[in-house]
Parts: sequence; structure tokens; C-alpha cells
Amino acid sequence: MPVNLSLPQKDQLKPVKGFEMGTAEAGIKKANRKDVLVMTLAPGSQLAGVFTLNRFCAAPVQVCREHLALDGAKGEIRALVVNTGNANAGTGERGMRDALATCNALAKELNLNPEQILPFSTGVILEPLPIEKLITALPKAVADLNGDHWLDAAQAIMTTDTQPKASSVSIQTPAGPITITGICKGAGMIHPNMATMLGFIATDAGFAPELLSQLTQEVADLSFNAITIDGDTSTNDSFIIMATGQSSVQIKSIDDPSFEVVRAALIDLARKLAQMIVRDGEGATKFMTIEVLGGKTKEECRLVAEAVAHSPLVKTAFFASDPNLGRILAAIGYAGIADLDVNQVQMWLGDVWVAKNGGRNPDYQEADGQRVMQAAEITVKIDLGRGTAQQTMWTCDLSHDYVSINADYRS
Repeated sequence: MPVNLSLPQKDQLKPVKGFEMGTAEAGIKKANRKDVLVMTLAPGSQLAGVFTLNRFCAAPVQVCREHLALDGAKGEIRALVVNTGNANAGTGERGMRDALATCNALAKELNLNPEQILPFSTGVILEPLPIEKLITALPKAVADLNGDHWLDAAQAIMTTDTQPKASSVSIQTPAGPITITGICKGAGMIHPNMATMLGFIATDAGFAPELLSQLTQEVADLSFNAITIDGDTSTNDSFIIMATGQSSVQIKSIDDPSFEVVRAALIDLARKLAQMIVRDGEGATKFMTIEVLGGKTKEECRLVAEAVAHSPLVKTAFFASDPNLGRILAAIGYAGIADLDVNQVQMWLGDVWVAKNGGRNPDYQEADGQRVMQAAEITVKIDLGRGTAQQTMWTCDLSHDYVSINADYRS
């Protein structure tokens, strides 16, 4: 079961003016489930994306990068298409042909150029995409287009997720009100090396193209790039922010009075979505926040947070509620800070001061650690004693069910 994660409610997911979604059942992997999603953007919309750094990146990721590079040359990006059940990764030249064929087919349905389409796939790697099933389902998805279909969209992109992941907010800015709504999927193969999974956020605010691109990377770094479940970076990871520009809020630079308000709202919503992935991690029973402070740089804080967050020994100890906290100190030590003075390191487990000046706190009692470890949500705070930089990551424990889920994934 997910860790303290409630189901999204349809009436809480707000439509974004200028953005529509439609779903269909293609039977790509399993029958009788939504597995194709089409999303359309109003003319004049802006879009930016961050993609996996895995060198074995999937064919649709490659096509997305190519089409984004052409954005404006052959028309602005106007539609996205997602299929689940098959990643179209490790599929060579055929995979590229299938990704392009998907764009061609949807372009005909929407009377667009193929280069105005971005394709996304998620699912099993190293198997050919059943392209005919996907293309056959596209007209049904187009006929289903509606601005109020966020919950259906969240369901259509699920793979091993146990529930859909979505969030929405309306805020007031100095230039007027805006709406931000987003969905994501992911439960395994989650590790920061771009944005880790599929994530789509839409807003009716308007942005200058270069500003949106910079903001999308920042939002990813502070949310989806700050989570890890199992240390595996997928071949298909993609995170997209879409700005339809259909509201009175039109942001041209960081000096715009509305920029900081909208930036903060985008980061907050993206973090909520990212944490939903961790809470629904495959087999997860604990949600852990790893706070590292006192670093010389954010990068060295990130190295420590990441080392702790995806250590199998740390994660299995949390699953067992075993305060075997030397495993955390070991992860700090091998994180990669060559000149780390361990005598300056402090560590807390929840409200319990465990390690003091690089060793066991004389006042620490095993019973206190055991008490904290029983909770479903746990914070580990580490002070490196080197400076003022800090970084936070979120992760989950590693349970028996994680092994079972991944052993049976193709079944």
C-alpha cells in the first residue's frame, strides 16, 4: 500500500484553459485498461522538457528532442501522445520508425505537421512496440479530448503504479489568477538523472520560451531530480511543463512581478507529484526525507543525500525498523567528499541526536532510535559541518514486495 497517499479526486483537478486530454484502450500489454493518452495545446502555447540522461534512451525520447529542436521551424508543438505497456526502448531502427509513425498518425488526426507532435512511451524495454494497436486507438483518444479529463489521463500513464498521481492548484498573482495542474507516473526504476519517470504539468500562464526552458530544469532539479527509489535511471524519463498562455499572466523575464509567485507554485506542485512517486514506490512501507546541510556546495550535499537515499543496506534497515544507523554513516563516508572531516559530522533520526562529532552520541539510546523507526514517515538530518549549503532528497524503504513486483513485471 502507498505510504500516506490519498487517491486524487476528479473534482479537485482543475482544467487548464487551452489544454485538453483524451484516452483510449489499445490493448498494448493488457486488455480493458486505458493505455493511450493524447494531449493537445492551444495555438501559441509554449512547452519545455527535461529528459533522461541514460545513453540507451528510448526512441520516443530521441524524437521528442528532435522535434523540440525544430520547434517553430515546422510549427509549434501542439500535441503529445503517450502509450503505456511498452517502452519502445532498445528497439533500434524499428523503434524510431514506430515513434515517427505515431507522430504521423496523430498529426493526420489533428491536421498538424508530424514535427508538432511529441511521443512518449513507458513499459517493458527491448520489445517491439505494437504500433498498429497504438495507431488504431488514436482516433478514439482524439474523440475523447476534454479539458476535464485529468484523472483519466493520470490513470492512462500508469504502469506498476498502484494508483494515479495528480495534483492541482489555482493561485493569485500580481497580474491575475492562474491554474496549474499536473500528473505523473512512476514506482520503480526511479533515480535522479534528469526527472525520473513521466511527468506533465500544464498552466494557463504564459512564458517567454527561454525562460520556460530554464524554469523547467530548475523545477525538475528541485523535485523529480531529488527522489530515488532503487538507483535505476530509466530509458524513457521525461518531464514536461506546458504553458498555454490563456490567462492574463504573461511572464517575459524573472523581473516580472508574477514570476516568483508562479515559480514557487510550480516547484511546490512538482514536489508533491515527485513525493507521490516515492510514497507509491514498489513495495514501499516507509517514506524517508534525507536532509543534508552544512556542506561547502549543494553538489556535495546532493552526493551525500543520494548515497544515503539509495543505499540498499540503509533502505532494508528502514523496512525492518532496525536502527542500524552505522549504515548511514558508511554511506556518508563513501559519498565522494575526499576531504570530509568526519569529526565534524552530526546526524539526527527524527528528533533523536544519534551521531555527535563523528561518533555515537553518548546520550543516544537504542530505544529512542527504535521509536522513530516505527513511524511510516522518517526524517534523517545530516550536518556535514563544512559550510552553509544544503540539499534534500526523498526516498522509500526496500521491501520483500519490491523484489516480487520486479521479478513478475513481464508476467
